[in-house]
This record gives sequence, C-alpha cells and structure tokens, in this order.
Amino acid sequence: MVSSTQPHAYAQLKRELAAAPKTWLVTGVAGFIGSNLLETLLKLDQRVVGLDNFATGHRANLEEVRGLVAPTQWANFQLIEGDIRNLEDCRRACVFRRDGAEHAVNYVLHQAALGSVPRSLQDPIATNESNITGFLNMLVAARDAKVKRFTYAASSSTYGDHPGLPKVEDRIGKPLSPYAVTKYVNELYADVFARCYDFQTIGLRYFNVFGPRQDPEGAYAAVIPKWTASLLTGETVHINGDGETSRDFCYVANAVQANLLAATATDTAATNQVYNVAVGDRTTLNDLFDALRRNLAPYGVSATVQPNYRDFRAGDVRHSQADVSKAVTLLGYAPTHRISDGLEEAMGWYVSRQRRQTAD
Repeated sequence: MVSSTQPHAYAQLKRELAAAPKTWLVTGVAGFIGSNLLETLLKLDQRVVGLDNFATGHRANLEEVRGLVAPTQWANFQLIEGDIRNLEDCRRACVFRRDGAEHAVNYVLHQAALGSVPRSLQDPIATNESNITGFLNMLVAARDAKVKRFTYAASSSTYGDHPGLPKVEDRIGKPLSPYAVTKYVNELYADVFARCYDFQTIGLRYFNVFGPRQDPEGAYAAVIPKWTASLLTGETVHINGDGETSRDFCYVANAVQANLLAATATDTAATNQVYNVAVGDRTTLNDLFDALRRNLAPYGVSATVQPNYRDFRAGDVRHSQADVSKAVTLLGYAPTHRISDGLEEAMGWYVSRQRRQTAD
C-alpha cells in the first residue's frame, strides 16, 4: 500500500463521523462507486439515503453491502427508487420522509451518471439527459434543500486532448467525446452555482477507478473487470491499439476517501474546487495485462496466454496520469492503494463473482 497506516486526515474524519453521525445522499447508490460509498458510510454508523433507477446499478450490489454491515447499520439506509432526470425524484431524495417526518440530508455524494466514452458516442442524447439535465436537477434540489455541500463525480476525460503529463486541474484541452463534454459541463454548472447562489460544491475527477462490485459484463464494462472475467473463462482479451496506452488506475478505496474528505472539508479554500482523484502512477495496458495474468495464476490462468491487438478506439486519450498534490494539500487526501495493492485486494471478489456467474 501507499501508506502502511491510515492517513491522518481520513482517520481523524472517520472518528469524528462515528462520534457524530450525519445524513448522506448517495445518488447512483446501487452502482460500483456508489455501493462502496454506502458500505463505508454505514460501517461508520452514518444515515444514508440512496437514489437509483437501476439503469446501470444492480440490486445485488445493495444486497452484498447488506451482508457486510450489521443489521443495525443497514437499518440506517433508505432507498428511493427514482431518476435524476426527474426533478421531483431529486427533491424526494434531498428532503426525504422517515418516521412520519421530513428530513433534509447534510451532504450529497452525486455519483449517478451514464458513464462510458463508447456509450456516449453511440447515444449522445441519453448521455446528455442523465449527465447534464440530471446533474442540474440534483444541483437545484440540493440547493433548495440547503444541503451543506454537493460533492460530485467529475472525470479525467475532461482533460481531452491536452498533452501535458501529469494532468493538473487548471490545464485542460478540448473534449474528445460527448461523455467528456457532459462532465465538463458539470464543472461549469457547479462553478456557476457557487458564484450565483453561494452553494458549496466540490468535483472529483476520477481516473480509472476499479475494485469490488465493478460490472465485468456488457459492451461498456471497464477494462479491469472485463479482462479479468475473460481470462478466467478462457476468452480472448482484446487490447485497443498497441497496448502502450497508459492510465492512472485508482482503487475504489481511494475514491471513497476523497469523497468523504471533500464533503466535510472545513478549509474554505478547499470548497468550490475540482480535484484529481488517482494515485499519480501510469500503467500501460500491456503492463496491466501482465499484472492481471500474474494475479490470476493461482486460479488456473496460464502465464503464456496472450492478448489480441486491434484498432485504437475512437474518443480514447492516449495517456493519462494525475497530479494529486492539490487534493493532498487542500483535502488531506492520501491514497492508500496503488494498482498492485488494489488488484491484490480486489482479485478475490472478481474471482468469486465469476464463479457465481458460472454456477448460475
């Protein structure tokens, strides 16, 4: 791991939250990152409202979280089935009813979106509706409910064609996909709400987050779960391009840490900002394939299996690596997992999921 001990700021925050629980809204709660946020918050005895329409999230993710927390902690969770494209659903989530009374949430962690560059190229209208209209609905609902802070999932795709490495928050290029456009518009809207309504927001530009409960299926599956599933089932792993495309792979525990630190940061200089959330490493797809093959050797994957190389994918950035010094300085962010640590920790989950799928 990056640090052998819990980073000071995050460890202190978890103690404070456990001592004085807050109420959180997690949109996209049944998704990959959303369900990991839910798990962490419930284990800290927080009250959590979840909003999801299950377009890309899975009920199985919620059931898995239920099995990982105490019954008393699960009782602190309330699910609202709704769609961020519907303003009233957003309002119901920000000011929810429980025990016959209305309650406003303290913090919003907005994860709901239609992800994937290829999906946005195929259907830009649907991506726009969820990622821009839905985002604006959530901003309005949270502002009207007087939520303390709105922390949202931004994206490293915002850097577009800017060639500089590592990526620094204030230097971006032109977007390379409709998805990238939507995530940049999110940042613009958040900034306007801060200026016009004095509403506190923080955007987190995720860099290739991976870990348990990330879906390995479908045309838009992320590379790590998809390749892992293919290696376990003996299917061919396809690499787009020559394999020297590189990414800053970020284990989900790092993203969870960043969300909680961002939502509760007390330094006024930290608010109304956008931060990179990653590790600061760069791993090529060829190196990733080798790492997965090594991690899966105990599960019968041959050390000699080879990938298939095909054309580069439209809209993809060639190289991506984050400078995380801004988050370190202003939020106290200290990533605990590099890619090797994350793969080692997540591999058991990927394997067990694949075995369950095969059994079914």
